[in-house]
Amino acid sequence: MPPQTTQTGTEPFHVSLVAIPEAAVSTLTGIFDVMNAFAIVPQPGNAANEPPPFRVEIVGLQRGPLELASRVPVTVQRSVASLEATDIIIVPSVLIGPEGWRKGRYPELVEWLHAMHRRGALLCSACSGLFLLAETGLFDGVNATVHFGYARLFKESFPDVPIEPERVLVVAGRREELITSGASMTWHDLVLYLIARHAGATAAQAVARFFALQWHQDGLAPYIVFEGRNDHGDLAVRAAQDWVATHFSVANPLEEMIRNAGLSERTFKRRFTGATGMSPIAYVQRLRIEEAKRRLERTEASVDEISWQVGYEEPAFFRRLFKRVTGLTPGSYRRRFRIPDYAQPRR
Repeated sequence: MPPQTTQTGTEPFHVSLVAIPEAAVSTLTGIFDVMNAFAIVPQPGNAANEPPPFRVEIVGLQRGPLELASRVPVTVQRSVASLEATDIIIVPSVLIGPEGWRKGRYPELVEWLHAMHRRGALLCSACSGLFLLAETGLFDGVNATVHFGYARLFKESFPDVPIEPERVLVVAGRREELITSGASMTWHDLVLYLIARHAGATAAQAVARFFALQWHQDGLAPYIVFEGRNDHGDLAVRAAQDWVATHFSVANPLEEMIRNAGLSERTFKRRFTGATGMSPIAYVQRLRIEEAKRRLERTEASVDEISWQVGYEEPAFFRRLFKRVTGLTPGSYRRRFRIPDYAQPRR
């Protein structure tokens, strides 16, 4: 985390929360409520007598009602044309349909983002809000994160922006002014980071306690569902993928894949890696770990038993591999993702 940049006077930091028709109402209103909640959040020490650190406004192309992606209207409080300066800009999650992100739809917003950045504003995105920010070109060559469900689409739309979808929060730029958060609820991490940076760690902890917010300190790898790439057009590789999808637990699946493909081992490995972006053995490992995740979530089987069920005779190796892929031990993963007893249906 960078050195704190706290208030130097009574003026709060101005936060511009950008509303566009594709925005998700939950993220937009959640950020608005949390960053505006200092009047009701108990603050330790003398902080309770201090003015709120932020003044949050919903901004957009025009003032007035705006229907968001879920068809719920919000009120845009201020037009960007009337804003000559702001301290923090946050683009919330946007919902993107099968047609993808339409570039060039908001040239006025992109120009305004450029102008505010030149005047010192932080540019922040929550989840898929990066699609709009990336149009500025300011993130070209800069590490960022985005919702893992949109990662492939984002790479196709903005190939010059390196993304790490498994990361929760990425702070980049010469002034650490380009800030992106990952999937969905990681807007919690973004907001807590901004509070810690501008109002101090104690204030961030108080807000986290009041709203029961949690930092996603284990990253997003545990949440990512593996789906092998199959739009590559290599029929031999696609046939191998289809076969191994239901036979990954057999002994020596790689040998079977090579034999079924009718190719030499070297040729098969080269074509498979080129088509899917993964070596055949890594691909098999991901399928096995994905099945193990489902069994940990939905069954009472022991970790050793699940290890055997998905194709590993050595539970110790399985445990190491599972931790490397997901960032959690099998036991920790089960505790994190299985439905708790109090939420189980009553019999």
